Amino acid sequence: MMPFAIKNFPSQFAFEPTIWQARRSANYDRFFYVGMGGSHLAADLALRWNPNLPLTITSDYGLPEQVKQAKRPLIIAGSYSGNTEETIDGYREARKRKLSVAVIASGGKLIEMAKKDGVPFSLLPNTGIQPRMALGFGLRAVLKLLNDKRGLEESAKLAKSLKPDQYKTTGETLARALRNRVPVIYASARNAAIAYNWKIKFNETGKAPAFYNLLPELNHNEMNGFDVKRPTKKICAPFHFIFLTDTQDHPRVVKRMDILARLYRDRGLCVEEMPLRGKQPFERMFGSLLTADWAAVALGDGYGLETEQVPMVEEFKRLMA
Repeated sequence: MMPFAIKNFPSQFAFEPTIWQARRSANYDRFFYVGMGGSHLAADLALRWNPNLPLTITSDYGLPEQVKQAKRPLIIAGSYSGNTEETIDGYREARKRKLSVAVIASGGKLIEMAKKDGVPFSLLPNTGIQPRMALGFGLRAVLKLLNDKRGLEESAKLAKSLKPDQYKTTGETLARALRNRVPVIYASARNAAIAYNWKIKFNETGKAPAFYNLLPELNHNEMNGFDVKRPTKKICAPFHFIFLTDTQDHPRVVKRMDILARLYRDRGLCVEEMPLRGKQPFERMFGSLLTADWAAVALGDGYGLETEQVPMVEEFKRLMA
């Protein structure tokens, strides 16, 4: 199922989101996206596409304090299943405070409540894929609610231009290098959403621990933990660093990555550079993430594990009930 979802991923960008029960007079000055797990990853990428979007993303119960400072906020409750506990709590809090709300989901309780309450909603296609694999659907729905016409136009091009098989060999080669190692993904602060997505794919698809951090901040702290000395050689050995390099980053950040990669290699650490490639921003973002998808599937397969489902998440949900 996962290879099928990866190969068919570009078709998601042909999705034309509709806002049902839309309000004609809506004129919002700030958007607050409430979502958890794979359901907020699309909003993260929307903000990566356009950092100037008036969008705040929160992954928690309730609503962030910044809502109080907005004059005309719209709360977007996003959950691919429509049944995410924390997101439903945010929706109810927004309704209780008589704030404007919109819903993005493929069904579930959120869609039921939106219909009942007369709240605008965007219904995502329910194709049976995992939320982390529905980024195209989610991104386009978010851009529609934000009225980002250029983002919708540019992302739609991926339906034809994005070729998943072009990233398969690189991903599978990376997976072989990661066997019995712990991936640590490094990126610039502007590419934080991409690095975080990589981590999530290794966690949920590859069923492996994985971590991420950002430059330049990590140059002031984390890298000191990998200044390998004889007493710490064993605890540093399992880590495999993946640098998401980007020629469009700040020149000083590009230099920092080059220097850090050299310092890590000098200390015997494994470093892999994964450049963001492509002419268009969305192509660079999703090309990188397709590489991560193939790597995560190959890694999970290599461990003999099921790569689609997330049984520990489901077990946790049952215990929380």
